[in-house]
Amino acid sequence: MSSRRVLKAAEAIREVVSTAILLELRDPRVSDVTVTRVEVSGDMRNAKVFISVMGDAAKEALCLHGLRNSAGFLQQRVGQRIETRYIPRLAFEIDKGVKNSLKVAELLNQIRREAGSAEDPNSPVSSADLAMDDHESGSGDEGTPRETAT
Repeated sequence: MSSRRVLKAAEAIREVVSTAILLELRDPRVSDVTVTRVEVSGDMRNAKVFISVMGDAAKEALCLHGLRNSAGFLQQRVGQRIETRYIPRLAFEIDKGVKNSLKVAELLNQIRREAGSAEDPNSPVSSADLAMDDHESGSGDEGTPRETAT
C-alpha cells in the first residue's frame, strides 16, 4: 500500500532522473533510455528505477552498467530536488513491459496475416464481412426481424 507522499516522491524521482539522463549525463554508454516508472520503498531509503532501452540485449546491458556507475550523480540530483531525511538509493532495472507488449503486437499481427491468407480469395464473403454481420446482429434485439427498405 503506497501513501500519497511516496507516490509523489516516486513521480518526482522519475522526472529528475529522466531529465538528468537526457540533459546532464555525458556517459556514452547511456543512450536511447526512457525512465518508465519508479518504485520507492515505504521508508523512502530505496528507489527502484525501471528503464526501457531501444536496442538489443547487449545495448541494454551496456546502458544498465553505465546507469549503475552514474547512480551517485543521479542520486545527487534527486537530493537537490526532493527534501527528505534520506536521499533514496537508486537501483536500476530493465522494464520488460515495453518489449513484451511489442512481442504481443507482433504475434497478433502474425495471427491476423495467417488468418487472412487462410481465406479463399474467390469467396464473395470475407471474414471481415462475417465479423461485421456478427457485430451488427449483436445489438440486443435478436428476436425481432430487421426492416428492409423496398
